[in-house]
Amino acid sequence: MGNTLALYFRKKKRDRQIAWKKMKMYKSCYLFIAPFLLCFLVFMILPIAISLVLSFTYYNILEPPRFIGLTNYVNLLLADDVFITAAKNTFVFAGIIGPVGYLLSFVFAWLINELPRYLRAIAVVVFYAPAISGAAFNVWSIILASDSNGFLNSIMIAIGQEPQLWLSNPKYMTMFVIIVSLWMSLGTGFLAFVAGLQGIDRSQYEAAYVDGIKNRFQELWYITLPNMKPMLVFGAITAIAGAFNVSDIPEALCGNPSTDYAVHTVVTHLKDYGSVRFEMGYASAIATILFLAMILCNKLVMAILNRVGRKKKRQTILLRAENRKGEKR
Repeated sequence: MGNTLALYFRKKKRDRQIAWKKMKMYKSCYLFIAPFLLCFLVFMILPIAISLVLSFTYYNILEPPRFIGLTNYVNLLLADDVFITAAKNTFVFAGIIGPVGYLLSFVFAWLINELPRYLRAIAVVVFYAPAISGAAFNVWSIILASDSNGFLNSIMIAIGQEPQLWLSNPKYMTMFVIIVSLWMSLGTGFLAFVAGLQGIDRSQYEAAYVDGIKNRFQELWYITLPNMKPMLVFGAITAIAGAFNVSDIPEALCGNPSTDYAVHTVVTHLKDYGSVRFEMGYASAIATILFLAMILCNKLVMAILNRVGRKKKRQTILLRAENRKGEKR
């Protein structure tokens, strides 16, 4: 046992020495990435660490933080009914908007990639515009307006039906928030998919048809997806972050708080306690739980993508082996 531990620590020491030598060898490279690392540390890592510490305190900005242990987490999970409702709504939105938006981003990028160059550029702008345009909220507010001037209500009146309070009735609010969120979900991940599809070497498709690929779906499964793994991972991360950060769309369409908290999300709850009530310790506890949920979902999605990638690799190898056997016969 003692010899094993000694060998382990000796190996660790040797690894550290090798890593230090490599760092000195490539010190100019580290100098180039130092500005990014510094900004990442100051604006990402440090705020997360501070938020984690503040989550164990009572802090209202006016007074110094006072340590209260796990009180914020106990109150959040056991006594805050609004947070439980917000968590349920958030997981519903994340479970629908994340996977469906991710799939739609890839499908539209794949279809657009088949267009001629100039038409492709126009299509990318058309599909990406809702994600960056603030006018999207105004468009849907007009469509779903509760009075007779609303586009949807004017249709209801024209066919002899009663107009509805689309953005105030809990029966309809969740559905329309999901529809608008999906409509605006073609963001950065969509652009990454378009760029990834453009970067695939066309000669791979020619070689694939020689190896036995027979249709476009096999081409997609065996060639396109394996080549786009980095973009797929990036798109998955952005989709998860976007799905859990749904708050602007429910607030813009249904107000804050919404009727019966029907579309109240964790981020909206966080804004309420952090920006309105200034209970920063409690808001930090909400942020910590949201952060942990996003990390766990990210790990789950990465595991699924890696498993699918290994399966596709095995299938590709088997397909090539079968084709070679057929050629020999």
